[in-house]
Amino acid sequence: MSLKKLSSEFTKGLIKENPVLGLMLGLCSVLAVSTEVKNAIGMGCAMTFVILGSNILVSLLRKTIPQKVRIPVFLIVIGSFTTIVDLVMNAYAPAIHKNLGIFIPLIVVNCIIIARAEAFAVKNTVLNSIIDALGMGFGYTLVLFVIATIREISGNGTFLGVKLFTGFNPVLVMMLPPGAFITIGLLMAVLRVFKK
Repeated sequence: MSLKKLSSEFTKGLIKENPVLGLMLGLCSVLAVSTEVKNAIGMGCAMTFVILGSNILVSLLRKTIPQKVRIPVFLIVIGSFTTIVDLVMNAYAPAIHKNLGIFIPLIVVNCIIIARAEAFAVKNTVLNSIIDALGMGFGYTLVLFVIATIREISGNGTFLGVKLFTGFNPVLVMMLPPGAFITIGLLMAVLRVFKK
């Protein structure tokens, strides 16, 4: 496959088919964990690991998975990688693991990962599936990082927990779910202008 085609596969997750801003998938976790940048980075890394591992394994097994049991097999594969990331984060990043809480185990049923397994990995080679997973994972992480940056700065006056302003009056709505919806809406508008 040409380098141009590979770069096209990677960049579609950033702009054209961005999981959050383009396809509106995975919004539950985006709303919940985007109050702080460190949580957003942790969740983005966890999602990227799971989607990468799942895409690789599904692509490797694509010719052996019977059509009738595809979705249950995908869920077992995704659940296995989610368990790995959950245990590793609990052992090596317990503070982030505690902040992310239930949203790490819920990666199992995240539409982004299931959709990539069903729509892409089961039909493509391992290399293409890796590039697709990295693009989707990086696109998800980037949007989560931007949303969390906007919300943390405007809602707390901090970035990565470091105080940026003195005498700052926080916009408390930005720390609530409506703040996440407002931020996502504004980013979607910017993305649509950028696409045109």
